[in-house]
Amino acid sequence: MAKPRPDSIAERGLLINGASGWFAVYTLSRREKQVARHMDVQSIEHFLPLTKRRRRWKNGCTMTVEEPLFPSYLFVQMDQTTRTRVLAVPGVHSIVGVGKDPVPVPHFEIETLRRSVDRLKIEPHPYLNVGERATILNGPLAGLAGIVVRKKNGLRFVLGLDLIMKSFAVEVDAADLEPCTKMNWSAHDNPSSSVPYAVC
Repeated sequence: MAKPRPDSIAERGLLINGASGWFAVYTLSRREKQVARHMDVQSIEHFLPLTKRRRRWKNGCTMTVEEPLFPSYLFVQMDQTTRTRVLAVPGVHSIVGVGKDPVPVPHFEIETLRRSVDRLKIEPHPYLNVGERATILNGPLAGLAGIVVRKKNGLRFVLGLDLIMKSFAVEVDAADLEPCTKMNWSAHDNPSSSVPYAVC
């Protein structure tokens, strides 16, 4: 994951200053659900987006399982006073941010994801930097901008969370998309590494 540039974060107004917001928490591998259970017990508000997929076992049986939409990440509602409690939860590695400052995820992105994760067919997707960009006009994701990709005979709309460099894809109808012509996509055009960046 690319380290966010301090000047770009300041311009977007994302640096925390004692205010409450949603933050991305980086967990140990395959500990997302365990961390979420601990947070339930400790009454820490959190959001772990899950996706359903069919899995075939060695004995030939298939079943539907729920897996994290963003492996090793979940989101927590917190402020500076609850930061220590979050970091003390078993399985939590760090809180994503710049330097020693946690950086909140835009509220609109979290709330839109929460509204749509149980209503739409959402699946993980590699984070994209280029593509045909558009805005969704209708439905629970209305107003969000992303990248359009083709899959077989249909369309997938890929939305990215820039802070954690993760994307997810949903099925869309071409009639519900409007091409982006005047939007600033510099965040998507910056090169990035594959190494997560987080703070303790």
